[in-house]
Amino acid sequence: MWLLLASGCRRRLGRALGAWGPRSGRSGPGAPPAAGLCDPQRSPSRQTSDAPRNQPASAEFVARSVGVCSMMRLPIQASPEGLDAAFVGVPLDIGTSNRPGARFGPRRIREESVMLRSANPSTGALPFQFLMVADLGDVNVNLYNLQDSCRLIQEAYQKIVAAGCVPLTLGGDHTITYPILQAMAKKHGPVGLLHVDAHTDTADKALGEKLYHGTPFRRCVDEGLLDCKRVVQIGIRGSSMTLDPYRYNRNQGFRVVLAEDCWMKSLVPLMGEVRQQMGGKPIYISFDIDALDPAYAPGTGTPEIAGLTPSQALEIIRGCQGLNVVGCDLVEVSPLYDPSGNTALLAANLLFEMLCILPKVKVV
Repeated sequence: MWLLLASGCRRRLGRALGAWGPRSGRSGPGAPPAAGLCDPQRSPSRQTSDAPRNQPASAEFVARSVGVCSMMRLPIQASPEGLDAAFVGVPLDIGTSNRPGARFGPRRIREESVMLRSANPSTGALPFQFLMVADLGDVNVNLYNLQDSCRLIQEAYQKIVAAGCVPLTLGGDHTITYPILQAMAKKHGPVGLLHVDAHTDTADKALGEKLYHGTPFRRCVDEGLLDCKRVVQIGIRGSSMTLDPYRYNRNQGFRVVLAEDCWMKSLVPLMGEVRQQMGGKPIYISFDIDALDPAYAPGTGTPEIAGLTPSQALEIIRGCQGLNVVGCDLVEVSPLYDPSGNTALLAANLLFEMLCILPKVKVV
């Protein structure tokens, strides 16, 4: 049945579904649009400008409930070779301090991403015309050992970055950004950081442990992974143990933008300032879904009231157009607290927006 469906759709779509074309790495007239993660076949060489690129399947021809669950129903590829950008899942949540469940975030985000389409008419971005994109599946983490998980993540991302592929990560709790930035720094040196979050994540330790989802950026500072004069944190809020909880961050040179400074206003002017601050050097975007008000994104582990709105989230990401973005992540989606799926749907859309602002994507 699958072969008949794939063959019939291919006849109707032809090159429109690049996922089934020669760049997909499949062979034969009835090959499905996604290879397994352990597919041993040879990885393709880097895409030429006139060759067909992968495209999300159109619901006009392929029902949204059909097919292997991948981000935007893109092909699943075992290797980053030949890709300009890739979606990567990191299903880890043993670094959480409150409600668990972010290990299921990548899967749920992929499920909700069936609603996404290939063009962004609001910005004029057509990412799949300029980028070869696939889903690289999930990093195999160790759910019994956080340190070992970080090692596995770092090793996986070193391979992705070395291949010239920009990773867009589906988290997973915020601990994962630390090993990702370790891999980034090996290629790019210290990077700028746009960190959108309710929390600064610069604690030193908790329960005697120096590694959990409240410490990743403290560890990054310790290791010199960040260009601290180009770190901006937006959406920060909530109660604390002291009246000056942001002293450490500001002492490092971070710009901390509190949520109350964002209330009831457009963030377009702020992002103009951020672009000036970041310049043309490499920048990484780390977006914790709890930056948004829990009215919009309840499915997360450490919600804080009075957060950002979805429209402000779009202004932040779209405001990065033209920057040298070398990687992005969307973390802390916990489907256990997201019965409607709205949090995961929002996360999927934000990841698509991140794809649309990557440097090679031209706005038409």
